[in-house]
Formats: sequence, structure tokens, C-alpha cells
Amino acid sequence: MASDAQFDWRDPLRLEDLLSDEERLIRDSAHDFAQRELMPLILDWHRHEHFDPAIFPKLGEMGFLGMQLEGYGCAGASYTAYGLVARELERVDAAFRSAIGVQGGLVMTPIHVFGSEAQKDRYLPALARGQVIGCFGLTEPDAGSDPSRMRARAKSVPGGYSLSGNKIWITNAPISDLFVIWARDDDGHVGGFLLERGMAGLSTAKIEGKFSVRASPTGEVSMTDVFVPSENRLPAAKGLKAPLYCLNRARLAIAWGALGAAEFCWQATRDYVLAREQFGRPLAANQLVQAKLAEMQTEITLSLLATLRLSRLQDAGLATPEMISLVKRASARRALDVTRMAREMHGGNGISDTYHVVRHMLNLEVENTLEGTADIHALVLGAAQTGIRAFSA
Repeated sequence: MASDAQFDWRDPLRLEDLLSDEERLIRDSAHDFAQRELMPLILDWHRHEHFDPAIFPKLGEMGFLGMQLEGYGCAGASYTAYGLVARELERVDAAFRSAIGVQGGLVMTPIHVFGSEAQKDRYLPALARGQVIGCFGLTEPDAGSDPSRMRARAKSVPGGYSLSGNKIWITNAPISDLFVIWARDDDGHVGGFLLERGMAGLSTAKIEGKFSVRASPTGEVSMTDVFVPSENRLPAAKGLKAPLYCLNRARLAIAWGALGAAEFCWQATRDYVLAREQFGRPLAANQLVQAKLAEMQTEITLSLLATLRLSRLQDAGLATPEMISLVKRASARRALDVTRMAREMHGGNGISDTYHVVRHMLNLEVENTLEGTADIHALVLGAAQTGIRAFSA
């Protein structure tokens, strides 16, 4: 029997059919916003390692900050919708996906899940509006993939705690008003503490000279005997499971975002090889070029379906850390491979930022490491298969 089905090279396995009308509306709104408001900014911001904090209220107006959370001024959207927004923002640049991922996933989530009602009422509405910018302080100079080696300390003092230590590679640190800091208390237990800019002994320094995600402000947080009132400790955050819980939810947005960058590079490359002529015909007429386009299309399509499936499981409360490790690792690695291929297929133009692909390639070099390296996620999956942990607890 003859079929009327049509093949869409942009959406080979009809992922569009798997989205609800509401999800498509949110996705389209994010796409229009990103192309209209963000795309005109990114070349200058990337070249000069610049980020304007005034973009946060605009993200808040769109409902993108903490959009996966309920109440307190948050949109209460699904994780799938959140992922679709991340995909559209990173189609422009990882800096913008990172902005909503850190604010909503790593700052607002711990307050929403582990905070007191007073903390939620005080901070979440302002964070959702983008009037307050936050950062998440877990990584330390001597403790990247192994946060159990954390050296930051929260010493009990009358009325609260005295925090000392350093956090490094902290997104938004140079521009943050609020700091979610993880430190060990007198009993050696990891807890979450809410610090505010202006507290005595708290300082930040921007990390200069990055070659990846240059438009995102990254810095160091230094604490020397910073007094933090007792009411600024997250009461329900007990142990390393609390920050790792937050990271797991943020990784889902990275998986979506990485694929948004890969999609841009694939489709831009397709347009480029159709327009570019060599030896009297388009580059796209060459077998090797078509094979590479097919490879890009295949890797992106399969990764998008896996990421959508994981988002649905997250929405249903069925996603596990191992599932998130599998999909984040695969999406970031495949997206990096696609952008490397796109850079190569652009020839000499591939190293010019006006074509955008080299910027995405450099961004994805760090996303392959960000919030769990590919190797660490592999060990998580290896332990799940064998029952043997290849790294110490």
C-alpha cells in the first residue's frame, strides 16, 4: 500500500509529533526571543568576554528562570519544556543556556527543595524575575570531580556560622547577588548556605582568558570568616546528596542545549556546502560531504529522541542519576563531534567566528566536562552494570 508520508530532513524521525501544543508554543517563543534578542549580541560578547546582567530581567519576563519549579513566581512548566528552551538558547550560545541553567537549576532548585518557607518567600520570586542573580558554589581548586574532598568550612559561632574557603569555576560568580555555598560544618557534614554580596570577608574574581563559553561570566568565590546567620542555612540539605541532586537536574538542560548547538552547526554547514562551489559544482555534490551531513543528522536525531525520552521520565518522576549520566554524556560527546565536523567542512572559514561554528565547538569542549566529565559519567554507568565502584566513595 502506497504511503503519503514525507521525509523532513530537519526532523527525520518526526520528533515534532511527540511534543504537545503547549511545548511547541513554549519552544517557538524561546526560538523567537533567542534569535531576536540574543543572536545580535553574541559575536561582540564572545569576542570581548562580556556579559550584561541586564539580560536576566528579560529572561525572567519570558518565564525562563526556574520555569520547571512550582509556585513563588515560577512558571511550573515541564522538564521537557525547560529542555526545549535550553535547546533554543544554546542554538545561539551556551552562555544563555548556562544563565537559565545555573539560576533555575542550581540556585533556585536547592532553595525550592531544601529551603525554609522564609527562604523561599525571600529569594525565589526575585530570582524568577531576574532581579537577583545567583551562583552555585561547589567546585574547589582541589576538588573537581571529587567533591568529597571539600575543604570549605562552616564553623559554628554565636548566631550562625563563619565560612572560609574557596570555590572555583563558578558561573555567574562575578555578577552574583546571592551565593549558594556548600561547606562542611563542625561535624563534617556538608550543608548549603545562602550568602549575599556585601557580607564581610566575601569576594569574587573573574577568571580571564577563557577559550570556551567566553560570554558567560565565570569566577572564583573567596570566603574569609564570612558570618552567615543561622537562618541562611538550607535546613533540609544534609550531605553531598543535596548538591548532587541539584546537579542531576541541571544536567538534563545541558543535554538539550548541547544538541541545540549541534543542530545550528549541522544546518549551517548544510547551507554552506550548498552555496559554496569548488571545481565547478557545489561542495554538497561530493560523496564525502553528503556522508558527513548524514552522520551529523543521524547523531543529532538519535540523541534528541533519547533526551526527549529522559525528559518524559523526569516529568513522570522515573528518571535516575544513571539515566541522566548516560544521556548527558552521549549528547555532549555527539554534539562535540558534530561541531568539529562542521568546523572542518567550513574550511578556512570555519575558524572565523562570523560563521559561529568554531564558537560552538569551543563551548562544547567544556560541556563535555561540565557538571560531570564524560569519564566520570562512564564510571557511574560502569558501576551500575558491574556493581563495582571504580572510584572511591
